[in-house]
Amino acid sequence: MVAAASGHQLATPPVWFMRQAGRSLPEYRALRAEHTMLASCFDAELITEITLQPVRRHKVDGAILFSDIVVPLKAIGVDLDIVAGRGPVIAEPVRSRAGLAQLRDLEIDDVQPVLDAVRAIRGELDPATALIGFAGAPFTLASYLIEGGPSRNYTHTKAMMYGEPELWHALLDRLAHISGRFLALQIEAGAQMVQLFDSWAGALNRRDYVEFVQPHSRTALSYASEVPRIHFGVGTGELLEEIGRAGATTVGIDFRVDMEDAVRRVGQDYAVQGNLDPAMLFAPWPAIERRVREIVEAGRGARGHIFNLGHGVMPETDPGVLTRVVELVHSLGATA
Repeated sequence: MVAAASGHQLATPPVWFMRQAGRSLPEYRALRAEHTMLASCFDAELITEITLQPVRRHKVDGAILFSDIVVPLKAIGVDLDIVAGRGPVIAEPVRSRAGLAQLRDLEIDDVQPVLDAVRAIRGELDPATALIGFAGAPFTLASYLIEGGPSRNYTHTKAMMYGEPELWHALLDRLAHISGRFLALQIEAGAQMVQLFDSWAGALNRRDYVEFVQPHSRTALSYASEVPRIHFGVGTGELLEEIGRAGATTVGIDFRVDMEDAVRRVGQDYAVQGNLDPAMLFAPWPAIERRVREIVEAGRGARGHIFNLGHGVMPETDPGVLTRVVELVHSLGATA
């Protein structure tokens, strides 16, 4: 996994799944029945167990740290909750200098349970299985803070971005250092590579992304410069090259972009990750197998390829299908 994310084309592409540690697993649901999402994200034993569950079950090549993008915000005192069926909800949206002033720097003590979990996970993983650190990108964190929760049109976010650019850049700079520090602490504790999630960057056109977002994502990723860095966003087909230029070694491809097109767009400057449609996992196996083979073959044209979904695992997904996909990907390399 580390080699592929560093830009090496391997005979067998490594594979993991975004949201592999989550609601599709009955063992995860059993644990979460007694713990809230945020409580789980600050409990070292729960983080460790949930992170390892899909590795044991699916035999994936990477373990993604169980967390949420708002964890560092909660850790520094932002009043927020993760509401079932809705997502992160902010009690007091940040839309002024006064709100910005309340976002202090992230300190090691703020996330000590997370770092304890990273060390424990690294100690239990097979040396051949990579531990992937996790953080939310500045733009996506800003959108939650400004809107007060999930948004469809990002009206308050874009109003600040266009109408108060100085406040906007100050806010994203602060968030970039918070996210970057969170990544750096995970690396110090044992994460061998990281993924920066910019879930909502697809709401922007290329020009606005370059002006208002890219410099801050670059700042966050600069904290992880000593390890491979995956940068992923949803609906970012028009931004793939720029996402790479933000400081990634690997560009995550969502399911809306054909893998051949994605490889052509990023060229040989970056490895790629992706990009099976999560909904494809509900199709008959022959259709799944055909598409997996197509993606693996297209990925061979890239500088490096990590097989993954083009977004997260859906809760209703049959875990057995995920296991079968891992087995198929590994077998394709053996016969290449």
